[in-house]
Amino acid sequence: MNILFIGDIVGKPGRRIIRETLYPLINQYQVDFCIANAENSAAGFGITQSVVHQLLDMGIDCLTSGNHIWDKKEIVEVLNLEPKLLRPANYPESTPGHSYGLFESKGGHRIGVLNLVGRVFMTCVDCPFQVAEKILPILQKDCRFILVDFHAEASSEKLAMGWYLDGRVTAVVGTHTHVQTADNRILPKGTAYITDVGMTGPFDSIIGIQKEAALNRFLTQIPQKFLIANSNLAMNAVLIECDPKTGHALRIERIQLPLNS
Repeated sequence: MNILFIGDIVGKPGRRIIRETLYPLINQYQVDFCIANAENSAAGFGITQSVVHQLLDMGIDCLTSGNHIWDKKEIVEVLNLEPKLLRPANYPESTPGHSYGLFESKGGHRIGVLNLVGRVFMTCVDCPFQVAEKILPILQKDCRFILVDFHAEASSEKLAMGWYLDGRVTAVVGTHTHVQTADNRILPKGTAYITDVGMTGPFDSIIGIQKEAALNRFLTQIPQKFLIANSNLAMNAVLIECDPKTGHALRIERIQLPLNS
């Protein structure tokens, strides 16, 4: 079984490359289930109800998120209504929305998806390791395949989560930093791991933002209006091949797909 995980979708340019390339990619790699981090898919900050529907209609089966899920206030009501849109599980229990989900692949396999956010260099939330420990038994009762999106800043924290969950989940994939790392591998007990899947959007940019505004912020420390860039579009993703008998990962392949138009 093949799971495709798409890195952070950034604004309208990111949605464009999904619209134009996802279905051919699904056919090429015989993808059974597709997940994407979509917390920046509406104008680069947050997500809206209409964007949720667009992305699901494009062929994505589950949308994960992170700390920017709250940037568009309208999404709070949507989170309770759309089980295919996840928010990090280690926010307080009273926080609206679904933090994990149980889904079915094209081949009829049950897949669990868990969304977590890191604490190092980020907002202080509940411990992601302890929260994972609470939720995993729930998912393991109903499915053999479990994928964890760990939306975090520090590579050390992401690596720690990979080793902590090795052998207990199919994959731990990192998101948030928008730069794809080259450390994709299968850990000793069968869990696929990568520190960051990368970004889907404009690569002639600074992590999706127009270069001039981002540079001015670094050079002057004066707040700038950040606008999404719109050139050199590309999709960053990973393809995870899974053993249907064990739920372990057999292979994790990095994908960098430019939009040739």
